[in-house]
Amino acid sequence: MTSRRLVLTQSAALIGATSTGLLLPAIARAQGSKVRVGLMLPYTGTYAQLGVAIENGFRMAIDEQGGKLGGREIEYFKVDDESDPSKAIENANKLVQRDKVDVLVGTVHSGVQMGIQKVARESGVLSLIPNAGVEAATRALCAPNVFRTSFTNSQPTLALGKVLMDRGHKKAVWITWKYAAGDEAFGGFKESYTKAGGTIVKELGLPFPNVEFQALLTEIAALKPDAVACFFAGGGAVKFMKDYAAAGLKGKIPLYGSGFLTEGVLDAAGPAADGIMTTLHYSDSLNTPRNHSFRLAYAKAFRSQPDVYAVQGYDTGLLLVHGANAVKGDLASKPAFYKAMETATIDSPRGKWTMSKTHNPVQDIYLRVVENRENKVLGVAAKALSDSGAGCKMV
Repeated sequence: MTSRRLVLTQSAALIGATSTGLLLPAIARAQGSKVRVGLMLPYTGTYAQLGVAIENGFRMAIDEQGGKLGGREIEYFKVDDESDPSKAIENANKLVQRDKVDVLVGTVHSGVQMGIQKVARESGVLSLIPNAGVEAATRALCAPNVFRTSFTNSQPTLALGKVLMDRGHKKAVWITWKYAAGDEAFGGFKESYTKAGGTIVKELGLPFPNVEFQALLTEIAALKPDAVACFFAGGGAVKFMKDYAAAGLKGKIPLYGSGFLTEGVLDAAGPAADGIMTTLHYSDSLNTPRNHSFRLAYAKAFRSQPDVYAVQGYDTGLLLVHGANAVKGDLASKPAFYKAMETATIDSPRGKWTMSKTHNPVQDIYLRVVENRENKVLGVAAKALSDSGAGCKMV
């Protein structure tokens, strides 16, 4: 009997302990585990420096919170997406299925984002887009668990058309890589430029990431437009600006672009970039206390100067922190978690911005000009500009 009582007592104690664990509030159980954050970014190829800047900014925002999300420690998982759309679904599934991430942060390339979008919509994992501007992500393929902290591809160029017309450029040539980002950036420019009364003489393009520009530059010289507008980014943008100058077009036909043309590449581009005007939602020369403090902290942490990609990564971290803190780390409380992010006002180095109903930033677009390897702000080209969100069923 003594032996039996001892067994029964031990069993009761074991059951009691187990029951207590089951009865613990979900939030207490959740805080006992780490938040698993997946970073799917380009770490090789033409967009490698963009991926690094985004990760730096993201980690900086988290580190400002003691390296935690809603009080929970973080475990990071990284995949190099190589800016290769054909590998996008496989790479996203590595993070979602193999690594069981709670949050997937990515990416830069719009084509790769379409693969992430498919995985996010099917799995329900929280997907935060720190750059890729493919419109479908917050339009026809929008989802409650997908949030973008950057822009749609047409947002910066929606502010560009009027700028050209205000400067008397009535006829323009457009040139870009022929892929999703370039096509949609052209859509924004075409809408704003033609609405302002401008005429697009010709649309020129080449496959991504081809950088053999000479034949197209020769064609531009023959067409003699009032101005050239474009979309390029990263290493390809550097070569385009240098080739444009080498072809003798600089100083003869003014060059304008979506702001990514001159982001993070001014040291590499050198004098070839001087005088180029662009429209974007950030500029390193924004003269605000918030931007100054951010730039100082970033430079100290990473011994480099931040660009728009670093800001977008930082804002992605700020958005995630805001949501996680609102639910005290219980990321499983998705309605409250997502509601907090939907209604957030992000105090960003770019200026305060809010989230549209389709989960895309509503933000100011600045007019900038390159002077002495710096994008200097000339003014606000468009105030609180929102993407249309056309086709999104959440609206």
